[in-house]
Amino acid sequence: MAPTLYDEKPEPGDLIEIFRGNYQHWALYVGEGFVVHLAPATEVPDAGPNHMMSVFCDKAKVKKEEIWDVVGHDQWSVNNLLDKKYQVRPIHQILKDAQAYVDRELPFSVFNGNCEHFATELRYGKAESRQVRQAVETVGMAAMVGFGVLAVAGVAAAIFGGGSKKKNKEEY
Repeated sequence: MAPTLYDEKPEPGDLIEIFRGNYQHWALYVGEGFVVHLAPATEVPDAGPNHMMSVFCDKAKVKKEEIWDVVGHDQWSVNNLLDKKYQVRPIHQILKDAQAYVDRELPFSVFNGNCEHFATELRYGKAESRQVRQAVETVGMAAMVGFGVLAVAGVAAAIFGGGSKKKNKEEY
């Protein structure tokens, strides 16, 4: 693995949170400098506003790539966010399942089948997305029921437009 920008060294089975500016992309570290992640066609480092186009994707490919090819110039952090909520699955099973998904095309939905859902499902056996939950809370459930398509656009804007104000690491 190439030298990191940070002191943190991921271990196999760790969740990697990549800060893309307006949202976070998630991957699972599988060792030897590689991650497995669910990537819609628009999910590439330094894509800028094109990342927002993933809201329109309905399929994504599971890729195994070098961590630096996925991270690009973005900040990243190990973030095993649900370790206190769920038991971590056995590492050998996480890695076996991650490898079994590589090169498969899966349904993709920002709301219930995104990269964070994929990564947390591998680590914990539970698919969750904190970004979606926060976006829904921001827009409000009443708006989703009352305004249909407008609410979906609002949730997408909250996910991709609000971004995380908290960065876990300093850049460079």
